[in-house]
Amino acid sequence: MKTPTDKVKLAKRDLVPLSLWERARREGKLSLFLCLWTALLLAATPWAHAEKADRNKPINLEADTATVDDAKKISIYEGNVILTQGTLQIRANKLVVTEDAEGFQLGTAYGNLASFRQKREGYDEYIEGYALRIEYDQKKDLVQLFSQARMKRGLDEAHGNYISYDGKTEFFQVIGGKETATANNPRGRVRTVIQPKQKSAAPATGAATLKPAENIANPREE
Repeated sequence: MKTPTDKVKLAKRDLVPLSLWERARREGKLSLFLCLWTALLLAATPWAHAEKADRNKPINLEADTATVDDAKKISIYEGNVILTQGTLQIRANKLVVTEDAEGFQLGTAYGNLASFRQKREGYDEYIEGYALRIEYDQKKDLVQLFSQARMKRGLDEAHGNYISYDGKTEFFQVIGGKETATANNPRGRVRTVIQPKQKSAAPATGAATLKPAENIANPREE
């Protein structure tokens, strides 16, 4: 895959490599670099950490038509495709699933737009993704969104021509491009929206002091 000029890679919890910083400054992309880096720092919790129990749940598929080739280990589903596995749900016009020699699956969803949704581990919150094409590599635990890509967690969003997330390393990559250009964004730059963290609720007032009721005899008194 050809490397776009706007490509920036950032790994959470790592120090900013000087080479990346200098490269961004020299290429005039420091604002984009800072935007992505700040977004990752502001996100106090990882975007993903998908529900672990989903991996042990059965996969259910619905579609208008299905073609299965056991010899080539490839299945093609078309027409209002819905795949569910635990909290994971993928919707697409077409879904192609292949299986390698080790039994790992690679799924490619096509749609306008294809979408996926999955609950985060330990949170009452979902990760959502939208793109013209979505690929999931089970062996690598890698999700890739191609063309008109958008990922959403609560009110936080990331937009780009390409978005990938590595579930093993918690590594995000967002790439812009002319394919995402609009009148308000002619260069197709990466856009992120990070909402401020909600302040903790004010502590409750102290418990009321209990006082003995008046004119009630002590039951132990004779």
